Amino acid sequence: MFAFSNFFLAPSLDVAYSELLKNKKNIILGGTSYLRMGNTSWNTAIDISNLNLNYIEEKDDFITIGSMTNFRDLETNHILNTYFGNIFNIALKDIIGVQFRKNVTAGATVFSKYGFSDLIPVLLALGTKIKLFAGGIVTLEDFLKETTVRQDILVEVLIPKIKTVCSFQTVRKSKTDYSIINLAICNNKNNISIAVGSRPGRAVLAKETMSILNNSDNLELSIIDALKHISEEISLDSNMRSSKVYRELLLTALLKKGIQEVLK
Repeated sequence: MFAFSNFFLAPSLDVAYSELLKNKKNIILGGTSYLRMGNTSWNTAIDISNLNLNYIEEKDDFITIGSMTNFRDLETNHILNTYFGNIFNIALKDIIGVQFRKNVTAGATVFSKYGFSDLIPVLLALGTKIKLFAGGIVTLEDFLKETTVRQDILVEVLIPKIKTVCSFQTVRKSKTDYSIINLAICNNKNNISIAVGSRPGRAVLAKETMSILNNSDNLELSIIDALKHISEEISLDSNMRSSKVYRELLLTALLKKGIQEVLK
């Protein structure tokens, strides 16, 4: 269980950010579902739940998701389902249970860069950007590459508003367990993007494999080449859930299935 010395209910993002900068051991609270699994002690826990950051809105160029939006809302939202099919439902529906998903927030998951996340590969494959209070707008891909933890607040998740055919593939030991490996594939007018997560490690784009699929005149041959190449491109490893070799076999099989789904 995590612990903190002080609790601060922020009246605005400006005040929340000022409070965050006062001490390196201050923390912004999301849903706290995963914080509860650790034993870390914090100085001040800053609650931003009163700042109206729970929303999913359709704008001119992006679908904007407030950082306090919970997984259940992502799973059932009609805007997301209209533009991206049911990929959010498929990716999130097996995470523990409905009560848990009503507590986990999009912002906390993305900002924490959880390697086991089922949400992050989906966002990555969709070309998502994030809006930070102080840092402005950055691509999710660049944010995930950062090795240091920013003292900042994630305000919004920004998904390009383009109707896209998507597939989410995963293997778990049991229905509600963490993914052994997961894969999100999106096809936007024959431009395919692939994101791999639970490697174990932060989700990454398979750019070389994407290039093989997107820059070939012979689709059948490019698919064969992509299936051969992806395990060479994406760094996989072993942990308590799976061996590296098993992940490599799963990745190839899931990629084949996902490509078939987005090309139908």
